[in-house]
Amino acid sequence: MKSKITTSVSLLGSGQKFKKNNFKLMSNKTYVTFSLIFLLTASYGQNTATAKADKLFESYQYVAAIEEYQRLAESKGANEYIYAQLAESYYNVFDSENASKWYAKATAKGKADAETYYRYAQTLKVLGKYQEANKQMDVFAKMMPKDERAKEHLANPNYIPSLANNSKLFDVASTNIDSKGQSDFGALLTNDNTLYFASTRNSSNKTDKWNNQPYLDIYQSTKQSNGSFSEPTPLRELNTPFHDGPLTLSADGNTMFFARDGHSEKQYEKNKKTNTQVGQQGIYKATKVDGKWSNVEAMPFNSTAYSVTNPSLSKDGKTLYFASNMPGGLGESDIWKVSIEANGYGKPQNLGANVNTADKENFPFIDEDNTLYFATMGRQGFGGYDVYRANLNDSKPAQNLGKPVNSEKDDFSFSYNKNLNVGYFSTNRKGTDAIFSASPICKAEAIVLVTNAKTNAPLSNATVAILDLKGNVIATEKTNAAGRVSYPIECNLGYGLQAAAQNFESATSAVKADKAGETTIEIALVPSEVIITDTEVILNPIYFEYDKSNITAQGAVELNKLVKVMQDNPSMVIFVKSHTDSKGSLNYNLNLSERRAQSTVQYLISKGITQGRISGKGYGSTEQKVKCGTNCTPEQDAQNRRSEFLIIKK
Repeated sequence: MKSKITTSVSLLGSGQKFKKNNFKLMSNKTYVTFSLIFLLTASYGQNTATAKADKLFESYQYVAAIEEYQRLAESKGANEYIYAQLAESYYNVFDSENASKWYAKATAKGKADAETYYRYAQTLKVLGKYQEANKQMDVFAKMMPKDERAKEHLANPNYIPSLANNSKLFDVASTNIDSKGQSDFGALLTNDNTLYFASTRNSSNKTDKWNNQPYLDIYQSTKQSNGSFSEPTPLRELNTPFHDGPLTLSADGNTMFFARDGHSEKQYEKNKKTNTQVGQQGIYKATKVDGKWSNVEAMPFNSTAYSVTNPSLSKDGKTLYFASNMPGGLGESDIWKVSIEANGYGKPQNLGANVNTADKENFPFIDEDNTLYFATMGRQGFGGYDVYRANLNDSKPAQNLGKPVNSEKDDFSFSYNKNLNVGYFSTNRKGTDAIFSASPICKAEAIVLVTNAKTNAPLSNATVAILDLKGNVIATEKTNAAGRVSYPIECNLGYGLQAAAQNFESATSAVKADKAGETTIEIALVPSEVIITDTEVILNPIYFEYDKSNITAQGAVELNKLVKVMQDNPSMVIFVKSHTDSKGSLNYNLNLSERRAQSTVQYLISKGITQGRISGKGYGSTEQKVKCGTNCTPEQDAQNRRSEFLIIKK
């Protein structure tokens, strides 16, 4: 129920009213194509038996149409036309499971039109069946090779893994705005913490025959100090018996542009064939006077022939963005803009191919940095509507916001308040359209400078590892000629750093950024010498990752020192003793230390030390350096957790 480009319809003489959304609302060019396809399919499928169902379908009463087509589909006279119409009806009420079932039957004999294969593919994506969707897109691309959607598919059919691996941009969470099965969307948070949105929660409204939900009303709620919202209340001075909302506000909060059903203003066209009154959505302006919204006026580009809806106003109040299926677009619905001038409004302009596609674009939101957020079905996404953003200051392709904002379901109506650093969007991933919050992930850059502690000179080719809070190594890099290496980090998260260089003692540090930008950390390494006694070669501690036995970058630096010693002393034979702390069971520690001892031996052999000169064994926690049993302090555990390199022969 997303009030995607909407057309409302009244049954003449009955008083019943319902809407048509943009699953069927198309540009003139596409509509002609659809009409031709309809006539072709009608030649083998539409007949007197389907007349009742077809009339319901053509007047957008999809719930009632489903009942009629379902009865026909289960009869002996069922054919591809009935299957396709039933699939389309389910598609238009967002029932992907049933739509997929009947699209499969409609396409089984290969007689369906190209758009049916395309919508079948989109339905399969919503269900997460990407490989099956690709098969249907292959058919669509073969039938429509010049279509941009076909070209995009053929250029990158298996795009999901790369899209899923994109860096996360937002953390999302559900809100306490719960309409209990009704639709909530179009959320807009003002700087005074008032949240406006459109909703079907008004159960006293008449039911929309499209999907058996009430008509939309505009609601408002207050964001409280704990992050929750107060009980929403309707904006009574603007709500009508028909669809009202979503909306956008001026920076000072005194001017509102909002979407409204044409029937509210008695703007509609009569269709004698279907005995209906067809009204389009338009955009209206209201001003706040003495705390109340009044002076409602229609935009001059509203029409009874097409819809304009879902407005978004630029911060300077000079440009209004909106969605429309007006002539001159690229697809079924596009994003447009119009200038707001001292003496009126300019001519609407299409935002072009960097934003719009041959399919559906909707729900624009423009932020103060001239970044446009919008929802689209026409780009390669996870399924249904996905939220994208495009910087209107350049010509770079629009960017998918990725997960968790987007999902296999419909994700749309994204807005962002930069001052309060929070966004809101709607999604039906839990069944019905609900409002979620989106908190941007703060990105920073940690620049690590490694120097010689005695000379302060930068150390090139030093190894720097960055670790997460659990001590797991995230990445390891070498410093450049200036002794620098950088890592992207998230704000307000702590990270560990380990730095090592040949002939220097290893060192650790920590880094944490509280805001976006660069954070520089200097790690000074002290020059070290290997200590050789009569009985052993003493190195700096060899660190292993938690519960692992592979040699880390830091461990490799230390072991390379031993390699050098053994190369300088070709008759030297070494025995490696690996010890653990007292944590864990005796058998566990013995096995872990044995793996680490053998890993150390294998590393030395890989560096050219002959097998007869090096051997090792794990002793677990059986030979503690500090005798503390199983009640060791962290400091005692650290001393006991060691590797020893005993000299068997010099």
